[in-house]
Amino acid sequence: MTNYAQMIDHTKLKADTTRADIIALTGEAKQYGFWSVCINPFWIPFAKTELAGSDVKICTVIGFPLGANSSKVKAFETDQAIKDGADEVDMVINVGALKAGEFDVVLEDIKAVIDTAKGRALTKVIIETALLTKEEIVKACQLSVEAGADYVKTSTGFSTQGATPENVKLMKETVGDKALVKASGDVRTTADAEAVVAAGASRIGASAGVQIIGAADGSATSGY
Repeated sequence: MTNYAQMIDHTKLKADTTRADIIALTGEAKQYGFWSVCINPFWIPFAKTELAGSDVKICTVIGFPLGANSSKVKAFETDQAIKDGADEVDMVINVGALKAGEFDVVLEDIKAVIDTAKGRALTKVIIETALLTKEEIVKACQLSVEAGADYVKTSTGFSTQGATPENVKLMKETVGDKALVKASGDVRTTADAEAVVAAGASRIGASAGVQIIGAADGSATSGY
């Protein structure tokens, strides 16, 4: 049986997240063996202390959730996050530039983060599929691969739709063996996880990680 726990970035990114929430998140990550916790940059030092002595990684977000910060700001944010203890960074592309066909802008924006993280942290590029056409999804994935991303990621979870098996499949077909795919947003049950993994996802971003793995052993049937 698939070990979904080791595929899950256990996520808490809402604006009203408190210290108690981070304590609960990191505690669950250690208890259930999730791959990482995915948190906003402010919480990295605290989470690092809470996770000391465990194998759980720290994932954070860059230019989140809109992707409309300048590339210099994204690069600075990446550098600081890694210095604070982030093992992985999930950056949001400049969606407007992509939709306008300004592909050089998008490429350089992605590279600003990846070049800063190179040799220091794993990189994932959030393309926000809900706002893109299929052709734009393909182009965003191609630019991410060209920039050297480790992963392409479906969604922030803050837009109009999260991951779908169809988009995951399209992304995986586009990147091939040059990158991996992270499905994020609307993955709430074991069935959801099974569907996106079957479509080609190697990582799952979810706030419902406990429910996803709980459903597998019969202790829960659905999740957030």
